[in-house]
Amino acid sequence: MSDDKKPEAPKPAPPPGPPPPKNPGFITLTIDGREVIAKPGTNMIEAAKTVGSEIPYYCYHPRLSIAANCRICLIEASNAPKLVPACQTPMAEGQVIKTTTPKVKEQQRAVMEFLLLNHPVDCSICDQAGECKLQDYYMKYDYKPSRLEGTKALKHKRKVLGPRVVLDQERCIICTRCVRFMNEIPKEPQLGVFGRGSHERIDVFPGNELDSNYSLNTVDVCPVGALLSRDFRFKARSWFLSATPSVCTGCSRGCSISADWMSQDTYRYRPRENEAINKSWMCDQGRLSYKDLNVGRVLSARVGRGLQAPGTVQPVLTRKDAALGAAKALKPLAGSKQLAVLASPLASNEDLLAGLTFAKTVLGVTSVFVGGRPQGKADHYLMTADKNPNRQGLALIAKGLGLSLKGFEELTPAIKAGQVKALYALGTEVPTDAAAFAEVVASLEVFVAQAQNESPVTAQATVLLPASAHIEDEGTFTQQDGITQRFRKAYPSKGDAVPHWKWATELTRELGGESAAASARDVWRALSGQVSEFAEFNWDKASPPDREKPGINPLPSSADGRPPGYREFGAPRVRGI
Repeated sequence: MSDDKKPEAPKPAPPPGPPPPKNPGFITLTIDGREVIAKPGTNMIEAAKTVGSEIPYYCYHPRLSIAANCRICLIEASNAPKLVPACQTPMAEGQVIKTTTPKVKEQQRAVMEFLLLNHPVDCSICDQAGECKLQDYYMKYDYKPSRLEGTKALKHKRKVLGPRVVLDQERCIICTRCVRFMNEIPKEPQLGVFGRGSHERIDVFPGNELDSNYSLNTVDVCPVGALLSRDFRFKARSWFLSATPSVCTGCSRGCSISADWMSQDTYRYRPRENEAINKSWMCDQGRLSYKDLNVGRVLSARVGRGLQAPGTVQPVLTRKDAALGAAKALKPLAGSKQLAVLASPLASNEDLLAGLTFAKTVLGVTSVFVGGRPQGKADHYLMTADKNPNRQGLALIAKGLGLSLKGFEELTPAIKAGQVKALYALGTEVPTDAAAFAEVVASLEVFVAQAQNESPVTAQATVLLPASAHIEDEGTFTQQDGITQRFRKAYPSKGDAVPHWKWATELTRELGGESAAASARDVWRALSGQVSEFAEFNWDKASPPDREKPGINPLPSSADGRPPGYREFGAPRVRGI
């Protein structure tokens, strides 16, 4: 090696890397001067809510892909030279975000003016009025008259997309929530965006229609009054409705819902968020199953079969007289093999706990026939073939009480053969033709039926007792996967109806038994201990939020399942009817 060789120059030091995260495993940033610690991947809109900063949005939905096309969520970020969409921009360690600067506010005002440029002033006749983000954001971010010169762009005002949904294309702001929902959740791409510029519109593909069993979810996710339910359209104003957390009884899935009602009528079901069961969605069939709550109800008790001679009127009995009549009819056959019990899996756990305990301890039966709705069709997402919401609960309660369950198909031969001469029915829904079964029970000597809705079967009851619907009382259902859910009482029972459990307790007392239950909660506390599967369920803590004080004081209704003022931020503002 030569002595004159120059030594190698030292390598430059690598640039300093980013500082270690302040909270390892999390992202720490500042939003409007407040420190936020969020999990990686948290959306900026959701992170801002945790410190009370509201970032407005239309196209963003937490369960759908990001579109970033409404542009009202633009904010200032320290690592970007221009305003960036909060719904799409990932958060970075040490980032500083500002949502209330004059630049951001002017952008929000400009976007609102643009969205309302061709929007019709339909608020007075729009079903979305009172729960519309255009109204909310106009009052908060724009609140200025239109500067449009000339006429607005006209589009189709009543475009029927399918059997359950109608579209007002003039009101649409092309947020594409509905398109993304159909593509991503039920995976039935039946909607698309057509046209360009001011003539861009949502529509079905030529020769097709929006006939998915999840089509009405597009009405829920629509932030404006563009997509409307043909069933609910022009039925009621949102500010006249009250919402009560409940459970859908359309099938064994047991979707969590909000029931919207006024007076003593239910007007619609909407999905309520439940990550374990239905997330934010529900099927159209379940959504329309509320109608049985309003029509065809058994409103008064009667003794004697319902098929009377023309011109005759049966006297309306008091609840005391009706219970006494039922007890007299059942007492001679108590403990006899000629007495059978029919239980419906549409009844709540509290109804079944009280009813089957009465059947076992007072009537002396050892087995129960299972009624309920017939099997139907299932689909690829939420809807199940079993159209009964509490079949699992019935099975668990019967097991806990030591009762065996028999299929409904065994009941008709037993009646025809004379083995069963008396029947006590806890619900009169049957999985066969109701008229055919009515002819069978017409031969019974005693048929005591607790029923919610009139049917050919109730017409043959020798004692008919009106039963409340689940919306008229508190209680629980256990859905097909074994998840038990509470539902709340919306309004008082129609007519003289009372819950199944109350009829069972009154019959127990009339027949010499003991039952001191005065509420569904009392029934649960007294009897649920016999069912081991219910041991971990806390009836009180599992109650969904509904009211601040005892009595009927429900939450107001809204479009997306949460009350106004709670849809995007803050605590619910609870009010009366």
